[in-house]
Amino acid sequence: MKHANLFVDEVEIEVRSGKGGDGIVAFRREKFVSNGGPNGGDGGRGGDIVLVADDNVGTLLDFKGAKKIKAANGQNGGGSDKKGASGDHIEVRVPVGTLVFDLGEPVDPVSDAEFEDFYEDDATEAEATPEQVELNEHAALADLTEAGQRVVVARGGRGGLGNARFKTSTRQAPDFATDGKPGERRRLRLSLKLMADVGLVGFPNAGKSTLLRRISAARPRVANYPFTTLVPSLGVVERDDQRIVVADIPGLIEGASDGAGLGHQFLRHVERTRVLIHLLDLEAMFTMGRDLVDDYDAIRRELGRYRPELLERKEIVVLSKGDLVHDDAMIADLEAKLAARDIETRRISAAASQGMEDLLHAMFDAVEEERALDEEREEAGAGR
Repeated sequence: MKHANLFVDEVEIEVRSGKGGDGIVAFRREKFVSNGGPNGGDGGRGGDIVLVADDNVGTLLDFKGAKKIKAANGQNGGGSDKKGASGDHIEVRVPVGTLVFDLGEPVDPVSDAEFEDFYEDDATEAEATPEQVELNEHAALADLTEAGQRVVVARGGRGGLGNARFKTSTRQAPDFATDGKPGERRRLRLSLKLMADVGLVGFPNAGKSTLLRRISAARPRVANYPFTTLVPSLGVVERDDQRIVVADIPGLIEGASDGAGLGHQFLRHVERTRVLIHLLDLEAMFTMGRDLVDDYDAIRRELGRYRPELLERKEIVVLSKGDLVHDDAMIADLEAKLAARDIETRRISAAASQGMEDLLHAMFDAVEEERALDEEREEAGAGR
């Protein structure tokens, strides 16, 4: 039975802001007033396309069937100095952690009829100013890491000027106006990197999903075969007044840093974590003869090849499925090999709730330490 992939973390879209309305030529035409002066109004501004980070949105799935987004045009000006109405802005909600890239490709001209608006119902007249993110032309256009952050990705065209604007002492009856400016068109890539305090990493079927189910309310699929988890899952873990977010990263394989097994797609979700929990599968060692030291090195190698700084990330090494292995000598030998490399391990069974309290304490302590270090770095940077 096929399961629909409801988690989408990368899409390409086209956005087009609204054209500014035209200014018009008009003159006063009132009874008993001869030679009425110019009173043509300005056109309204075209609507913007605004991306807004929303922590109630967890995936880019909504964009799979809506590749083109268009804001409304501004209305033309009117007589009696009436300014045309501005086009409604379009607010597009995206997950927190979304990066926005300009693909830098020319978009072929299209007619308004062809460029259908998929988001008319979400239009808003609010100006896109609070928590504004500046566009960065040298890398991502924007990195939306906090709920409420906004970025204008296509600005509406300015409205044209009515002929009333051009009246001077020597030009009493200007008979011309200006057209509204066209809107902007962009082709964008939206790429989601999950925002989590802790990332669970390891080979497929190492017990990551079972652990996430045990410590949070998340319900990733769990089964005893590789690649059960095909998309990342997030869970929230609470203790007293503390709260952390844990991400179950789909199982990595050798070559992941080169893209094997959707490696790049999975590895990018590790980048924003503060702490990594690296699971080693005791059952695979006992029943399949896997060398877990080699497994450990293989995952570390892939992390380092993808982003060398990931090797500096705080790491907790966990020996999983401890209830399924009763060869204490084999486990002790593994622990000794890792200890010889100054790698501390914790033995758990998420299914049998063994060793969970110790792991949770270590996890919360590690996250708090990293949060404190982040705050110190931010304060040091602000003081420069």
